[in-house]
Amino acid sequence: MAGNKSYTIVEYFGGDDGYRCGYCKNEKGNFSHGMWSHTMTVQDYQDLIDRGWRRSGKYVYKPIMNKTCCPQYTIRCHALKFQPSKSHKKILKKISKFISKEELPKGQEDGEPMDSVCEEAGPREPSLLCHPEVKCTDIADIQKEIAECPTITEVQKEVADAAPTSSETPRNDVASLPDGRTAPAAPKPGMGVDPNRPPCRKAKDLRKERRLQKEQMRQNADGVPSIVTPTSPTPTQINQPKTLEDFIDESLADNASHCLEVRLVPVSFEDPQFTASYQQSVALYARYQMAIHGDDASECSESEFRRFLCDSPLEAESSPDGPEMGYGSFHQQYWLDGRIVAVGVIDILPTCVSSVYLYYHPEFASLSLGSYSALREISFTRQLQKQSPKLCYYYLGFYIHSCPKMRYKGQYRPSDLLCPETYIWVPIERCIPQLDNTRYARLCQDPDAGDARVLTDVGRAMVLYRRTVMPYVAYSRKRKGSSDETEVQQYAGLVGQDCAERILLYRA
Repeated sequence: MAGNKSYTIVEYFGGDDGYRCGYCKNEKGNFSHGMWSHTMTVQDYQDLIDRGWRRSGKYVYKPIMNKTCCPQYTIRCHALKFQPSKSHKKILKKISKFISKEELPKGQEDGEPMDSVCEEAGPREPSLLCHPEVKCTDIADIQKEIAECPTITEVQKEVADAAPTSSETPRNDVASLPDGRTAPAAPKPGMGVDPNRPPCRKAKDLRKERRLQKEQMRQNADGVPSIVTPTSPTPTQINQPKTLEDFIDESLADNASHCLEVRLVPVSFEDPQFTASYQQSVALYARYQMAIHGDDASECSESEFRRFLCDSPLEAESSPDGPEMGYGSFHQQYWLDGRIVAVGVIDILPTCVSSVYLYYHPEFASLSLGSYSALREISFTRQLQKQSPKLCYYYLGFYIHSCPKMRYKGQYRPSDLLCPETYIWVPIERCIPQLDNTRYARLCQDPDAGDARVLTDVGRAMVLYRRTVMPYVAYSRKRKGSSDETEVQQYAGLVGQDCAERILLYRA
């Protein structure tokens, strides 16, 4: 269980019915398993997204990869190793020009907005499927009763005795996987760098040196003692690439015409910053949805905004070795000259920052704010890693190779895709050839690899029945003749052993 004794409580809905795909527009081609989460710990959600799950508000879903029309592969970027590409640098320069010179480029943005797949192609909240007695129950009261119930300790001990001694999941091992880069081949005889020649120099460094030499020659001709001595940059200075943070800092000049500020705000109506900016955020969301996605006003109301981008099942948590602001759901607000122009919705989890959604003012669509926010979120992940060493990944949601306009997420490298059969992370460079040939692919090419965290004994899955926590084997004895074993077996296989033994599956 989580350190603060919180519980994850979910209802599982299965995944038999198809719904409209937001990518290929197939009316019944998109299939997924779904769960309604009443409350969830950040560690449980971390483990779930590492098995292909994703949240939309409090609804958590997992695409049925070998059945759905547009397979959606979980993608993560190694934030510490990330280097901006040429297109990323162009975007940062575009932002810099706008902030410093008020130059707003014409045309649409180059990159895709970092939208949540849940909004684009996932199902809406299945409110009619939730059991009313659970929806109306105060979860805090349930957790209090669970904590005080004397039988819980016995149940937990029973499960703990049966569980393996190690609780580490494979995802902690895959951090050492290759990042996809190939080692340079040995140069052929007679090829390669000539050690007798000077190292390559940047053009701007050469121009600067020539100016200094001309100045020195002019002063010598005038009889003025030379005080300017050109210094050749050292090899380290020449070859050291600028970091992402360097490019971001350059785009935010102190003497600029505009002031751009990014504020991190917890998604909580008890937080004064969140409540003070709430109405402005609601209005911006509605404007974005109608202009960019063509929604009707009724589809982007305040209640829809709150359900989709404010309601989160994640329990805010803090840890001595975690980030200063703690874990949970946050809004990163982009303030331009005193008004919000974009909001990135993110979840801060034990090993990653997970991008949920981005919405922005349509007036600034040409600034590529989707790509810019992704770069800022990668930089933010690197900042958090200094406080929490294991928090080193940036999750971009789902990568859909069969949808060309969604391939842009693969440009944030080095990155990995999650194998839908083994749940092993595979460098994206190895995956692209397979996905070029077929929409669905087992990305891990080791034929002997399998799901290392599969739950073989469904009796050990934890359930919540009549406000009491018990393993499924005890529940099945109480409910003689229960016919839900197949459903529980399917659920346990989808969430994996660790989550099945921690998450409370609600049983009516």
